[in-house]
Amino acid sequence: MVPEFGAFLTQMESAVINEHNNTFVPPRKSISFNGQLRSNDGLLVSYMAEAERTSYEEMQQKIALVSQEWTQRLEAGEELRFPNLGVLWRNNEGKTQFQPSNEVNYLTSSFGLSSFVAAPIQREVMKEEVVALEEKIPFTITPEARKSRSNRPYFKYAAVVLLAVATGFTGYRLYNENVITQQLVRQEAQQQVSKNIQEATFFNTAPLELPVISLSISTPKKKESHQIIAGAFRVKGNAEKKVTQLKGKGYNASYIGENEYGLHMVAYGTYDDAEVALKELRKIKTSESSEAWMRSVK
Repeated sequence: MVPEFGAFLTQMESAVINEHNNTFVPPRKSISFNGQLRSNDGLLVSYMAEAERTSYEEMQQKIALVSQEWTQRLEAGEELRFPNLGVLWRNNEGKTQFQPSNEVNYLTSSFGLSSFVAAPIQREVMKEEVVALEEKIPFTITPEARKSRSNRPYFKYAAVVLLAVATGFTGYRLYNENVITQQLVRQEAQQQVSKNIQEATFFNTAPLELPVISLSISTPKKKESHQIIAGAFRVKGNAEKKVTQLKGKGYNASYIGENEYGLHMVAYGTYDDAEVALKELRKIKTSESSEAWMRSVK
């Protein structure tokens, strides 16, 4: 979420098989952009303030200036290119368009998986296979059986067909066992990911590369409260358990409702002073949880 500019969102996509070129694409997260989500959720500001070791208000002003510059560049007809995210531009009707980059798969459960092309299976006529195998497989026939063999020319073909069927069955059985094993591993991994999401969902966003701005501006301060977020839960009961657990450790924890994603949020505490909140955030990241973050609420 970039305040006063928009939000970059991700959405799950299932694995894809292209039957025309035999390409297999693993599950992934696609990236989209929503210019209507412009409010400050505090995540980017608090992360950048901690990364650059500056105050929350100063970083908030810097990001506001960058957002204003990006908007002006879009209005002037320029393209904004974000590494590993995509390209933003305005169309003839003045609407913001976004072309995502597919170079990075942001789905953690698909880590290490990449797209690949499988060679198609070539199926030949059985008669041609029998003829080819007949030339390679020797038959030992006793003199007594030689005469009966001449009366039964299908004997050698039946033997070759039997060998081919047995070989094919063995290969199919090994292939089927391999497919089943892979399915079990994927199901187990998916169950583990779902379990982690059910228990607690934390946000961890890499900082955007922002230009250094040395302008000095003064803007009227608005009264805001700053919340240090302990976690966001899909089940409200888990959020209430987290509040009880944190209160037992001495924190002034509280349940602060649902966010725009429908997750139940829990805070270590709420502060009126951003400097005090940022100092407490650093302490919590060191002693309690590195996944904690701060957001500002008017």
